[in-house]
Amino acid sequence: MSADLGGRTGLQGKLSQWLRGRRPKEAADDGGREALLLAAAGAGLPLAPAAHPAPGYRCSCDRVGCPTPARHPVSFAWQTQSTTDRAQIERWARHQPQANFITATGMVHDVLDLPLEAGREALERLLGAGIEVGPVAESDDGRLLFFTLTRGTPEDEDEWWPCELDCHPETMDEHPGLRWHCRGSYVLVPPARLPGDQGVHWVRGPEHPLPDPLSLLETLTDACARYAGEEPDHASAAWPLRH
Repeated sequence: MSADLGGRTGLQGKLSQWLRGRRPKEAADDGGREALLLAAAGAGLPLAPAAHPAPGYRCSCDRVGCPTPARHPVSFAWQTQSTTDRAQIERWARHQPQANFITATGMVHDVLDLPLEAGREALERLLGAGIEVGPVAESDDGRLLFFTLTRGTPEDEDEWWPCELDCHPETMDEHPGLRWHCRGSYVLVPPARLPGDQGVHWVRGPEHPLPDPLSLLETLTDACARYAGEEPDHASAAWPLRH
């Protein structure tokens, strides 16, 4: 989309309507599911099997009262298990036909994870401004996921960029606004099923190149601040800092 879209009210309205009403044509059969998983892996997203919904809003894992039903990996070794190997993903998909899949972040890609309405506003603004946006997934539990290049995994830990937005599975509840999934975290990759006939699907597929996260971050934090009714504080909260 051209950069002058932001000044054309009619087209902006159409874009907004498209973003709010669009649902991708994701095939429900096993072949379509496998093709989508292989497309994600082909784009460099490392995958590993995850739990799936069980009757009664429960999780397929054996944990009583699972706090994140159908949203977590099957194996505790998911970080080393995650792979883009086509043959391995085909085996998993065929032998575990109900399984969801996670993608491990901080290896090749990160994910900036926003509340749905803030994410839709930010996506509309980014596309209208002609800024390159990579793959974007929508979760029916109210989140929009922007897939970006990773900040990197330097050998020297002192070079790591700490950020107040960094989110790990055990700290999800501490980040109701913008979450930055990097090393040690993961997200569900489409197509995924959640309890209550909800799911995770692509809004923009993995064929879109991964952008630099900093090219999106200001727009995303601004949208989250407006959504929460607060003034954004980029200096203290949003921007990664080096030690």
